[in-house]
Amino acid sequence: MSFNPDIHHRRSIRLAEYDYSQAGAYFVAICAWQRECLFGEIIDGEMVLNEFGRVVGQEWGKTAELRPHVALDEYAIMPNHFHAIFLINDDVGATPVARPDAIGKNGECCTETGKPTSKAGDPPGRPYGPVSGSIGAILVQFKSIVTKRINQIRVNPGCPVWQRNYYERVIRNDQELSRAREYIVNNPLKWELDRENPANTRINTNT
Repeated sequence: MSFNPDIHHRRSIRLAEYDYSQAGAYFVAICAWQRECLFGEIIDGEMVLNEFGRVVGQEWGKTAELRPHVALDEYAIMPNHFHAIFLINDDVGATPVARPDAIGKNGECCTETGKPTSKAGDPPGRPYGPVSGSIGAILVQFKSIVTKRINQIRVNPGCPVWQRNYYERVIRNDQELSRAREYIVNNPLKWELDRENPANTRINTNT
């Protein structure tokens, strides 16, 4: 079956003949506030977006339009979280904008969005907040505009939409890229087993 964005609610922009192992490719996941199912529901293994979920998809699609150094790959909007793969290059599309010093030994990082980057002893004048063009800056802006639009729809300014943190993993080679893509594509089919599914949270709480 050919890809239908109205059914699958994901998009892939392939970079032909691009060596992802040599670029700043990332897998990220963001949870909705208190893991509330804000964005739609899973029906027969397919994600059916509501109005809020469509806002998430629209704004994520604009991410690459607004930033020439960003290319989007697979993504999936789930009832209460969002997964995506994307690539960051510099302005000329050659040098990856990766921050190895911020990544754990396994390539994993759980970052507090909006957390100041300045530390004690840093040179005066160092930027305070996410570095421009970084993963943190991209996700902070994405989360902010989604929150603003959703709160306009529900006429509830100031209400949280996202958890403060996000999960981030560096994709180091083609094998990791393939596994991440497969995980995203199959995520709706495995919703019943997903640890983010509130039904599973209730079961774990009661056992």
